[in-house]
Amino acid sequence: MSDAAQPTAAEVRAAAEAVKAALDRHLEAVERRSGEDDPAVYAAFNELAATAEAYDELLYDVYDEVTPFEIPGDDTLPAYAGPEEPSALSVLIRRDYAVAEPQRLLAQAQRVADLDPDVDADLRAGASGGGKGSGSGVHTALGVIFEEYEADEIASRHKEFGLVEGDSTLWVTAAEELPDPGEWLSAPFDQPDPQTVVCRFDASAVFDEDGDDEGAADDDGEDGDDDLDEDDIDGDDGVDDDLDVEDAEDVDVGAGPADRAGGAPEKDAGRTPGR
Repeated sequence: MSDAAQPTAAEVRAAAEAVKAALDRHLEAVERRSGEDDPAVYAAFNELAATAEAYDELLYDVYDEVTPFEIPGDDTLPAYAGPEEPSALSVLIRRDYAVAEPQRLLAQAQRVADLDPDVDADLRAGASGGGKGSGSGVHTALGVIFEEYEADEIASRHKEFGLVEGDSTLWVTAAEELPDPGEWLSAPFDQPDPQTVVCRFDASAVFDEDGDDEGAADDDGEDGDDDLDEDDIDGDDGVDDDLDVEDAEDVDVGAGPADRAGGAPEKDAGRTPGR
């Protein structure tokens, strides 16, 4: 059992009173708001969310009970405070994939390996538990594919490699000047300063009314256009020139840029406080 002090019933009661007070302040801010983006409404909304979450946690810890409230995450960005005329920028991209068809991935990697004996040796070692594969042929195949093809090409042809798209996001951040060479290479994915984000673009199935249906089709592997036999693919780049490749989906949402930093992504279906 943890040595940390357990919350008491009195703390639960105090948290409940804090929620009631936050509700009153939120209502008052809404009644007095000066416009759609009134900062007082945003502040009251965030306070209410924080107090409700604290109450929910204490209620569960003490009474093993929960509330019916769903506390939304705060995905908004603060007001932009970067340079007005930036002379440099950083583009941060994350794309998630599920390895839905390992054999398809391995087959594509083998076609690359057929043109490079060194890669072929790596694939064999990975499949047998040695070499760069560290016991995983899929591990090695992923390295082969992402070394051979640009990330944008994989994004547009992901189904050929047995991959299914997950969420993706792109952030554009502004700077006065480029960092010194090698300055951030040791930690390239540290969270950027939100106040320097010029715009961001998100893509997720949660924004798509038909996302569940499309995802089910991908998971079942029933898309007839993507059923490729090993003998169907040839050519120097490992893919038949006559192969019908579906057009790339717009990984940057495709509906236009989101609001300038400080607003939620344009396609975020969640409710924006203060509106």
